[in-house]
Amino acid sequence: MGGQLEDWCTMALSDKPTEVASEPLAPYFPIVGIGASAGGLAAFEAFFAGIPVAEPGMAFVLVQHLAPDHESILAELVRRYTHMQVFEVVDGMTVRPNCTYIIPPNRDMEVVGGVLYLEVPAEARGHRLPVDTFFRSLAHDQRERAIGIILSGTGSDGTLGVRAIKGEGGMVMAQTSDTTEYDGMPRNAMATGLVDYELPPSEMAPQLLAYVARLFGEGPRPQATGPARPEPGLNEVLSALRARTGHDFSQYKPNTVRRRIERRMAVHSIDSLTDYVGFLRPTRDEVDSLFHDLMIGVTQFFRDPESFQALEDLVLPKIFESKPPGGVIRVWSAGCSTGEEAYSLAILLTERMERLKHNYTLQLFATDIDNESIASARAGLFPDSIAADLSPERLARFFVAETAGGVVTYRIQKSIRDVVIFSEQSIIKDPPFSRLDLIVCRNVLIYMGAELQRKLLPLFHYALNPGGFLFLGTSETVGEYGALFGVLDRKSKLFERRNTPTPLLIDRYRVPKVEVTSGRPLPLGAVAPRAHNFRELTERAILQELGVAAALVDAEGNLLYLHGRTGLYLELPAGETSDQNILKMAREGLHRELTTSLHKAVASNETIHCPRLRVKTNGDYTAVSLTVRPVPAPNASLFLVLLEVLPPPLEGSTLEAHQTDPRSDEEVVDARLEALRQEVRAGQEYIQTTKEELESSNEELRSAVEEMQSVNEELQSANEELETSREEMQSVNEELATVNAELQSKVTDLSRASDDMNNLLAGTGVGTIFVDLRSRISRFTPAAAELVNLIPTDVGRPVGHVVSNLDGYDRLVEDVQGVLDTLVPFEREVKTKLGAWFMLRIRPYRTLNNVIEGAVISFIDIGTRKFAQLELNRARTLAETLSSTVPQPLLLLDKAQRIVLANEAFLTVFHLSKQETEGVPIAQLGGGQWDRPELHTLLETILPQHTTIDGYEMPFRGHEGAPSALRLNGRRVLGADGEDEWVLLVMEDLRSGRIER
Repeated sequence: MGGQLEDWCTMALSDKPTEVASEPLAPYFPIVGIGASAGGLAAFEAFFAGIPVAEPGMAFVLVQHLAPDHESILAELVRRYTHMQVFEVVDGMTVRPNCTYIIPPNRDMEVVGGVLYLEVPAEARGHRLPVDTFFRSLAHDQRERAIGIILSGTGSDGTLGVRAIKGEGGMVMAQTSDTTEYDGMPRNAMATGLVDYELPPSEMAPQLLAYVARLFGEGPRPQATGPARPEPGLNEVLSALRARTGHDFSQYKPNTVRRRIERRMAVHSIDSLTDYVGFLRPTRDEVDSLFHDLMIGVTQFFRDPESFQALEDLVLPKIFESKPPGGVIRVWSAGCSTGEEAYSLAILLTERMERLKHNYTLQLFATDIDNESIASARAGLFPDSIAADLSPERLARFFVAETAGGVVTYRIQKSIRDVVIFSEQSIIKDPPFSRLDLIVCRNVLIYMGAELQRKLLPLFHYALNPGGFLFLGTSETVGEYGALFGVLDRKSKLFERRNTPTPLLIDRYRVPKVEVTSGRPLPLGAVAPRAHNFRELTERAILQELGVAAALVDAEGNLLYLHGRTGLYLELPAGETSDQNILKMAREGLHRELTTSLHKAVASNETIHCPRLRVKTNGDYTAVSLTVRPVPAPNASLFLVLLEVLPPPLEGSTLEAHQTDPRSDEEVVDARLEALRQEVRAGQEYIQTTKEELESSNEELRSAVEEMQSVNEELQSANEELETSREEMQSVNEELATVNAELQSKVTDLSRASDDMNNLLAGTGVGTIFVDLRSRISRFTPAAAELVNLIPTDVGRPVGHVVSNLDGYDRLVEDVQGVLDTLVPFEREVKTKLGAWFMLRIRPYRTLNNVIEGAVISFIDIGTRKFAQLELNRARTLAETLSSTVPQPLLLLDKAQRIVLANEAFLTVFHLSKQETEGVPIAQLGGGQWDRPELHTLLETILPQHTTIDGYEMPFRGHEGAPSALRLNGRRVLGADGEDEWVLLVMEDLRSGRIER
């Protein structure tokens, strides 16, 4: 029964719960990180088009793979798809709700305390993982309010970030493969099994809004001030988990469990815990999903590098110094998740052993409660994004790159994989490993209640060797058990076992099994009697009485079980026998016959017996009987090796045999000697033959190994070069795809703008011809084709080669060249052969950068204006003719009391010319004699009020200075179109009734 404890230890399993975060300090609103690469632009458009409101109550941060040397227009493009404000991030920008933030090119981004920080990428092109970088910081900063969305893109960027977000209790969405242009990033995210929703981008927004409304709509949860009270339905949920998985979460921190349950409720749009219990009980898949949500897999290689450096500097040297060369070093990684932590420890131990140039037996036990995590850890296969957590040297040395379907993964080297033993174990209910030099249990205790912590820390003390070490997470401590552990490094949470008694018995942690019987219930404290198997008891007693040593082996001789005093026949090495072979352990005198007998038994499946062998034990030879017997077993070929010491022959029987033997003593001796000689010769020949065969085989193997090593090094070097080139090409391809999508959007905009301009130019009816610096036609409007004989094929021809319909104007080429030379616009009126009038304008063609790239020739229809001007001239001529026949002086004034027309009589009487009167205000005539307020007021009222001036008299001094008086009459006069109006003023001399000429 003593072996059962060791079986429990080797098959143990730990429960590392999924990390659930405490409340962050940032404002209470979710931050949604959206990661994409090639093909992401169309997905962005579909996603934001599904958000109908300008205030969704969350912030969005877009992390797109962008070309580092190309200016991005992504922010400009996203503004078209959303009602929210869109910003390209600058360093130190605070995240606000209802806003969208875009990562700039050639920058990595993190969020700390709700503030976005930028940094120049340290990795070369092809190795950057901006989505993982941001998602990890988002998970650490926002905890359960972190939301990650993976859209179209190649590679595996975002996979580790998805694990981090889920580990902190956040939510993850991924785009369906059939809607992506490139499915690498979404497919790798979904391969983690942690994606909550797999949806097309157009359906993500409604689901996201519903999730946020249910989980965060009520604001932050108030912290409890009194003792925790069990919520209705919570115990039922825990009971369903316990019944399905066998694990009890009732002693975990209540907030940890509650937040996980609330997140699952939000995923399924369930509002009450009672309804969720009703949904959970019949749905086994949901129980599994809740269990895996509680099992956080937040882990990475060398997580918290400073702590691992302290482990390497302070702990590992002491462990190796305490062991002789060839000694056994035992380490336990409790809560190993998917194996990154365990493999990190194996790498450190291997590197340390190589620096010391001594061989040690490394035994690293890695356990977890989650069987899926253990299966993943055993496979040792990781996405290429782990390159962000490992140095290039470690990545090249301890991992092998594999490519399948265009996806690159890294597999741990076999030498490291063989060091680690993965198994399922619960540190709560299963017995621990023992005789350990180091226990690593990081970020497990913080999710357990105080009672569980008080049980586990003494358990670790019991499992460690004196002077062993304990490595905890950054938020964990030994608490009240400072008497059991001394502090080695407080910051890195490294502790050393004190040599004090452990206040704990292992039986305290075994869960008693209760057998359900049909009889009455047992009294409290009673133990159910066990039905003993009498056959088992009898066989056990017989085995103890017989002096037979036995070993159970497989067909290759690998030891599976030992019984009795096998040390008389086998030389057992230190440590466990899990990888030992009985043929290598057989003592002198047993090896040859044991090898032969085992091979015969395997071949014939019959019992092979060697009655008397001489085996060297403790410097003397012992007569031994060897029997190899097949053991029936399902799906296995097993054999029982029985070894028994034979008693020495009795002296009486020897003497009696000698007396009855008719042969002489000499013949007996000779026969015996000859038999011994033949046995020795046969043995020597066997040994010599075996030796020669082994030497030949070793030489061939050595040569083959050397050749394979050489080829492997060459292939490894070529593979690394190809891998580097592939990563660079993939990165460039993603960047080009992004740039191409942006340019395609720009081309669409330019095409739309060009269509708008063409329609605008065509709609104005203005004939326009665009020419380049060499006066060649680059484009023209339909109206221009009517003035200058143009057809579409004329584009590219010099403008001088085209025949125009203009009458009397043939200097178009010269005038265009003059504008190009002087940059001075040119204008003139031109007439077509059909009599239509146009204003010809030639102006330089300037780009947005103020560069002259040609000229613009415009023909503006001025026929209406020209006709109006001709009509006006004719009317003016008629008016002047009529006014010249009137003997009395006349003036025609406009609204501003400026002279429009003065007849010949007025000019003669007042000795003025047309140049001195046209356009001149009446108040400025006659040296100011007309500047009279009364007259000014009368003239002002005629047009707006339709009044008249009748017989207004004013003094006036003539040309020779003689005093006189004038009588004025004024009337409103309308133009032919009924819109223009003037004031007609007629005057006469009061002394003679007329004005002297």
